[in-house]
Amino acid sequence: MAASLLRRNANFRRYFIGQGASLLGDQITLIALPLTAVLALHATPGQMGALTTVALLPNLLFSLHAGSWVDRRPSRRRVMLVSDVGRGVLIATIPIAYAAGHLAWAHLYVVAFFSGTFAVFFSVAYGGFFQTIVEREDYVEANSLIHGSRAFSFVAGTSIGGILVQLFEGPYALAIDAVSFFWSALFLGRIDAPEPPPAEPEPGALTAGARWIRGNEIIRAELLGIATLNLFNFMFWALFVLYATRHLHVQPAALGIVLGLASVGALLGSVVAGRISQAIGVGPAFLAGCFLFPAPLVLVPAAHGPHWLVLAFLFAAEFTSGIGLMLLDILAGSISAGIVPQPLRSRVAGAFMLVNNGVRPVGTTLGGLLGTAIGVRPTLWIATLGALLGMAFLLPSPIRTLRDIPGEAP
Repeated sequence: MAASLLRRNANFRRYFIGQGASLLGDQITLIALPLTAVLALHATPGQMGALTTVALLPNLLFSLHAGSWVDRRPSRRRVMLVSDVGRGVLIATIPIAYAAGHLAWAHLYVVAFFSGTFAVFFSVAYGGFFQTIVEREDYVEANSLIHGSRAFSFVAGTSIGGILVQLFEGPYALAIDAVSFFWSALFLGRIDAPEPPPAEPEPGALTAGARWIRGNEIIRAELLGIATLNLFNFMFWALFVLYATRHLHVQPAALGIVLGLASVGALLGSVVAGRISQAIGVGPAFLAGCFLFPAPLVLVPAAHGPHWLVLAFLFAAEFTSGIGLMLLDILAGSISAGIVPQPLRSRVAGAFMLVNNGVRPVGTTLGGLLGTAIGVRPTLWIATLGALLGMAFLLPSPIRTLRDIPGEAP
């Protein structure tokens, strides 16, 4: 089925190939950038939290405006292309500055902020672009392929990133991410799918997406549940690398390899998401993912004992969490693609990001503050257990009765 979709849909195939390389580069950066901060700039818990916060801050500042602006543009694809090129140029400056002996915290903060800004515009444009290259009956399959590629990048990217940082003792691994953005832009430029006409200017357009979410029970519950999960999950990720390297004494290469191998769980989740949703329904499968994603991470602060046992705890946590992440992401994206009306897609995506991504810098800031005030390990306990509170919004909602992708709502 997956091979069939790639074979018969040339535009989706081009997008898939371009994004596959970009996602691999992103995963290398995800581990290479914090390891660079820890090893090359001797980061404190507060600085680690601040770096992640700065990268996520554009979600709070620009998501609504970006969604409204993109919906009025004639080409969402062009917005995505420019965003890819911009991020590639910015990321490339980090290894160049390091090689010249001028890498500083101010540089990392600037790159993180503007890369995050380009990411906002790319994401809200994608919110209305996906449906132009994929038919409704292929939503779950296409999302499974995209997130399967993402899962593969977890397997390869984190391992490669950790090894490269240890080998070269610097951020040269980030150059791969820079090249991957240019690769993505190249394939985006080859897509020729017609796009719907831009939305007409109207009073209240800026908040139209937020008003629509407020009135739709399914997307409102999805947003509140996922945002709660992400608030605590980003508290966790702000300190995870620091905790693993300094408190659990895991070497960068070992950490990268363990996380890479554990990411087979995410790859498995992307493969079985469609089958699980067919067996128990789209909604229940999504709820299962929302539980399985955060719950196993309690094994990280619980890790103790011999070094091999600590690595086993980290592996088990990430493997099981990866399965949940793929169920969550694939089915959340498919539900949204089906139900959000075409004229509002980028504005709904922007409003969704304002809350869902906007809580992330709040989480990283809290992680840095609490890690400094009460210690890293107690903060990780709060983060892993607190993420489960998101189920309180999801379980009472109509999502639990969804069998199939819902139709487009008014």
